[in-house]
Amino acid sequence: MNLAVIGTGYVGLVAGTCFAESGNDVTCVDIDEGKISSLKAGKVPFYEPGLEELVRRNLEEQRLSFTTELAGAVSRAAVIFIAVGTPQGADGKANLEYVLASARAIGSAMNGYKIIVNKSTAPVGTADRIKDVLGQTTSHRFAVIANPEFLKEGAAVDDFMKPDRVVLGGEDAKAIAALKELYDPFVRTGNPILVMDARSAEMSKYAANAMLAAKISFINEIANLCEKVGADVGEVRRAIGLDRRVGPHFIFPGVGYGGSCFPKDIRAMIGMGEPDLELPLLRAVERVNERQKRILVEKVTRHFGQDLSGRVFAIWGLSFKPRTDDMREAPSITVIESLLKAGAAVQAYDPEAMEEAGKLFSGRVRYYRRNYDALKDADALLIVTEWNEFRRPNFEQIKRLLKTPVIFDGRNIFDPEELRKMGFSYYSIGRRDG
Repeated sequence: MNLAVIGTGYVGLVAGTCFAESGNDVTCVDIDEGKISSLKAGKVPFYEPGLEELVRRNLEEQRLSFTTELAGAVSRAAVIFIAVGTPQGADGKANLEYVLASARAIGSAMNGYKIIVNKSTAPVGTADRIKDVLGQTTSHRFAVIANPEFLKEGAAVDDFMKPDRVVLGGEDAKAIAALKELYDPFVRTGNPILVMDARSAEMSKYAANAMLAAKISFINEIANLCEKVGADVGEVRRAIGLDRRVGPHFIFPGVGYGGSCFPKDIRAMIGMGEPDLELPLLRAVERVNERQKRILVEKVTRHFGQDLSGRVFAIWGLSFKPRTDDMREAPSITVIESLLKAGAAVQAYDPEAMEEAGKLFSGRVRYYRRNYDALKDADALLIVTEWNEFRRPNFEQIKRLLKTPVIFDGRNIFDPEELRKMGFSYYSIGRRDG
């Protein structure tokens, strides 16, 4: 099948590449000439495990191509995916400027019946707005389908190739049949393709992210309560995770969630409810998360005092989660800004995100090519992102390099008893050490 994907950001590039990997001819379109030139050379502009190899292979096998010429890509394609950004506006609501501009451009370039699929995360009712725009710009027949993505950064290729479910929202039987055929190679193990109305499909994306964000904020609030009453959140988490109604996933305490989805989507949902629905639960989820991002620095100031002038802190982990270089809404931003404001200096290491972090902190943070190098002459180590390479470090080397043997573990990856026996002052989240 001939496909066009408008937008080569995270969603568009993963979708386009994976569709090409399953045998389709895919043209990815973007207005950014520099990005397109890099993609033509097989260079992916962000870190996502396994993606660059797939891009290069499908470029070589001529199933995948990149262009800035939208009209040609649309005219050749049977199915056109919109996968552009929906940035948060000043009012917290999703900005549909790029989605609707893409729809206008598609309508102007259509040369026959087309299936237009929206994969951009957009508020309920966006498919209807796309239909209105297309109806104003083309006389050709078309179908509009909502097809939300459920990708996890760091595991996006695997998520796309082996989805838990595929959601299709729309009423056009011909379009639904074509998309079922397109997705069939990815659901051969029996995972469902769910067909529903467009508005329910659009809401399903927001509802999924809201539930996951709520679980994270819930366990973080329980962790804080555990510290107050002398309980261990690790034991509590194990106990409740074995309840099938709760499950073990997304109940790991820490310094809060970040990234491109959860914060933006929670705010967009709150905006969708205004002015009639207050949505107090979602507002509380957001408040708890913002509070949690500050908790590690509160532990630092309890140990060292409010004035951190002259102190140096090593940070391991900058990206909002492992296996990505994404710094959007990362808890590390709040942690570092708070330390800097209190007068401290920061020395940081991350396997992938230091270039992105450099754009945010403008020379106010020193970066190191090895995680141990960031420890030299630091007063303490802060673990902010739980990269695998941090889980079993050389603690004797950490102790030698730090000025004082103090660790603030924002992801509970170390054993408190083991660290105490080795002579560390150790603080984590929701455990009796903290």
